[in-house]
Amino acid sequence: MNIVIVTACPSGTATTYLAARRLEQAAHRLGWQTAVEMQGQFDQTTLSDEQIASADLVVVAASRPITLARFTGKALYRERLEGALPDPDGFLARAREQAEPWQGIDDAPEEKSAAPATLDDRTAKRIVAVTACPTGVAHTFMAAEALAEAGRALGHQIKVETQGSVGAQNQLTDEEIADADIVLLACDIEVDDERFAGKPVYRTSTGTALKKSQQTINDAMANAAVESEGSAPAGGERKKSIKERGVYKHLLTGVSFMLPMVVAGGLCIALSFVFGIEAFKEEGTLAAALMQIGGGTAFALMVPVLAGYIAYSIADRPGIAPGMIGGMLASTLGAGFIGGIIAGFLAGYTAKLIAKKLKLPASVESLKPILVIPLLASLVTGLVMIYLVGTPVAGMLSALTDFLNNMGSTNAVLLGLLLGAMMCVDLGGPINKAAYTFGVGLLSTQTYAPMAAIMAAGMVPAIGMGIASFLARSKFADTERDGGKAAFVLGLCFISEGAIPFAAKDPLRVIPISIVGGAITGALSMYFQIKLMAPHGGLFVLLIPGAVNQALLYLLAIAVGSIFIGATYALLKPAQQKLEVPEGAAS
Repeated sequence: MNIVIVTACPSGTATTYLAARRLEQAAHRLGWQTAVEMQGQFDQTTLSDEQIASADLVVVAASRPITLARFTGKALYRERLEGALPDPDGFLARAREQAEPWQGIDDAPEEKSAAPATLDDRTAKRIVAVTACPTGVAHTFMAAEALAEAGRALGHQIKVETQGSVGAQNQLTDEEIADADIVLLACDIEVDDERFAGKPVYRTSTGTALKKSQQTINDAMANAAVESEGSAPAGGERKKSIKERGVYKHLLTGVSFMLPMVVAGGLCIALSFVFGIEAFKEEGTLAAALMQIGGGTAFALMVPVLAGYIAYSIADRPGIAPGMIGGMLASTLGAGFIGGIIAGFLAGYTAKLIAKKLKLPASVESLKPILVIPLLASLVTGLVMIYLVGTPVAGMLSALTDFLNNMGSTNAVLLGLLLGAMMCVDLGGPINKAAYTFGVGLLSTQTYAPMAAIMAAGMVPAIGMGIASFLARSKFADTERDGGKAAFVLGLCFISEGAIPFAAKDPLRVIPISIVGGAITGALSMYFQIKLMAPHGGLFVLLIPGAVNQALLYLLAIAVGSIFIGATYALLKPAQQKLEVPEGAAS
């Protein structure tokens, strides 16, 4: 028998995939030939017309509305996804016995019941959303999944575009944007919002969207407002936190564009050290070429890119040129990343002020973004950097670098304690990002120890939650144990957000334990004088020769903090409450 299997769950991820695989395996045990379609949030496998035409039976396991018109006339059986997971063999047996020719009517009653009874077609909305975070990895995709699931649970049609480290995925089309009732932008960095001009827009952070997804959608329904020409309205029109639209967001935009430079440059430098710590000094060698690529070029672009994209976040494209010019001046004057941050904000707000205040005749207005704004903003930024900012900031950065390079073990441990604790306070939030930005910025001054402590401490909360779910299995629900496995892997990849589901459920235990564990790891890393050349990658960066100077001690520091968190939380977490059935209640 030839069958086709279609699975879909509200979040469109793990359960969809798991149900499809279990049904496929059960069908193969019966000797059936299968074709599978998994309807996911980001990637979707689609049945071909030939597969549908040759099918003797269509099996649908879905907990959300899906389109079934293409199966008209085919023997079809459908049931909620929850019925397929525990007993896929029984599910297929029911399908074989109860399948009936499909009449081409979508939205069966059982699928409609997934929406709240209080929500009708008049209040259901079409929502398009975009998520983006500085690194484009964890928060971007976790927030997208949370919004997609929450939107469907509330009965809305929602599509989420993710702007991650590999570019935009699940991209919104012009038609989808035109049909949308609300645009929801859960972004910690600046994204192109011109395509949403004229649409009601609601802005928030990825952290809020992840932790309070249903509330975020309800807030969007109540507070979305039309923005002029794709720009954020003035402060009097809408209130936005500094995290959402102010200094914090502009800084993170610059950091997100700078990160690839830092990673590529740091790893090229590390590879040059494979041939010897001073092998790059011999001209014409591969080591010298690698050092030129990493230290001479990629690291030289770090500060200009940081400043340029801070200015871009503030003033859009006219801010890029003055921002990068100011950043390059900061680099050549020795003001480093601190000077670059100052240059970026100075260039951005100068360009924005000129754009707003300078009025030109209509005949030459088109020259303003190309000629006038870049010229005037570059002059202002450059002169301020040369005559006012550059020398004092260079002296301050030099003093900071000397202190970090020459501090004793006690001060190093204290710094490691502080940075490690900051990485674990809010698991990817503003404090975490502040510590991370500090470490990344120091790489441009060839100061590598703080970055090692920061990455190690950022790994241990998620790894620790995975360990805890293994050590105290009886205290965790099945879904939490599965989440613990995922958190463990995310932690190995330096994705602190893997611990967020546990912190959200039990913040009074998880967060303090994570802070202590992160502080221990950070202190050990600084005490062992471990240096890390790249700011991301987790344990996998150890596979690159020279990326970490003392790999075994680095693993020890991470293991100590992770085991502390895992063992402590396993001990302190209360046991699950079991529902007691009164005697005689069961028949």
